[in-house]
Amino acid sequence: MPVPATILQMLEINNIVYALKATEPQIASAPANPCHVRSQILEDSQGRVQALLPANALLDLELIAKQFGRQFKAVSRQEMRPILAVQNLTSVPAMPAWQGMATLVDATILQHPAVWLESGDRSQLVEMQSSDFQALIKNANVGNFAVSAPQLPISAESDKAQIADSVSLFTKRRIKQRLEDTLELPPLSETAQRIIQLRANPRADISDLAKIVELDPSLTAQVVSWASSPYYSAPGKIKSVQDAIVRVLGFDMVMNLALGLSLGKSFNTSVITPQQMNTYWRNAVATAAVVEGLITSMPRTERPSFGLAYLGGLLHNFGYLILAEVFPPYFVNLNRYFEVNSPLPQGVVEQHLIGVASCQLAAWLLESWNMPVEVVVALRQQFNPAYRGEHSVYANLIFVATQLLASRGFSEREAMPIPASMYEALNLSADSVEITINNILESGDDLASIAEKMQG
Repeated sequence: MPVPATILQMLEINNIVYALKATEPQIASAPANPCHVRSQILEDSQGRVQALLPANALLDLELIAKQFGRQFKAVSRQEMRPILAVQNLTSVPAMPAWQGMATLVDATILQHPAVWLESGDRSQLVEMQSSDFQALIKNANVGNFAVSAPQLPISAESDKAQIADSVSLFTKRRIKQRLEDTLELPPLSETAQRIIQLRANPRADISDLAKIVELDPSLTAQVVSWASSPYYSAPGKIKSVQDAIVRVLGFDMVMNLALGLSLGKSFNTSVITPQQMNTYWRNAVATAAVVEGLITSMPRTERPSFGLAYLGGLLHNFGYLILAEVFPPYFVNLNRYFEVNSPLPQGVVEQHLIGVASCQLAAWLLESWNMPVEVVVALRQQFNPAYRGEHSVYANLIFVATQLLASRGFSEREAMPIPASMYEALNLSADSVEITINNILESGDDLASIAEKMQG
């Protein structure tokens, strides 16, 4: 779509010399290069403001509070969608004083000779010289509230040491839950232990799995409810776990579903609001469903294990629950930072605030619980689109699934571009992927109903 007429009109009224350029995946950050600028809408009891900062930087709420004396939070993407729709915009433009809002500008932008401002059309940027940009922000407040975003570690080799350092730091700050040399996390539940043992038994059958699930009444109800969902359109009534396995879900699916549910309930979630818990399971269920759909679009000879891939999708944000358990005093602050830095990967925000990413924590813990290496790799490398190492198919499937869902408004995080090389590595076409995500979203209400039952 073209750059909205309202944006162009504002530039012409202010006699700004500008050029339009296609949005590029690589953002220039060196002082000699143009600065790609993004806009974040914030609010507090005094009203809303617009913050402009480098697109590859992290907005630090503590710095902005110190400089401007205001405790901001992000205006959610859900609240912004109707405003953007009225103006036929696909994103918030980085135009100063947009919607008449007071504007805060990070000073590092002014160190560059030119700027690339997000135009409200995700495919195009507005380029102008720094002098013209400074003319536009003459009534704005300039400060230093953006910090360099840390790099999410690619290798897992240093995870254990980094986790220990992070825990040590928080111990020194007297976090309520004192931790010494290792993370004092709850042991693997008895149900999960039995399922993992069952997985290693080549002679295990449907009755063995049904017996384990039926030992937990809550788990039994959830598995039966899952199989009874309109999403699977099973004929007749599902009366038992064995019925769910034989008639609808299959042995592998129920084993991994039960395992995912057991792990998801291993933690104290008292600091997580009911709405956040609902969002967690909603995203878990949707991601697992998209992963399942993507696998069916792959050539049969290239398909990974359905069960392991599905489990990886269901647990993809397992680290979020670990953060709530290990760092409860900082959990609310983490969510505030997630909201104001939605264009950046979640792990980058976590690195900035606590020194370790939740995907590292999740992979470390699952490995210590002797979970399948495919799932460990999937969670650890899910934010790394360049990963092509061992078991990369599982991590790549989660990356594609989460970005597809984010692009359709299924997440408060903004979607990252999916490299063509990843489609090639997965033997998927862009057309088949579009069909898959459309089919999944058509069943959105059924998936939401399943997610709601997951919390029982």
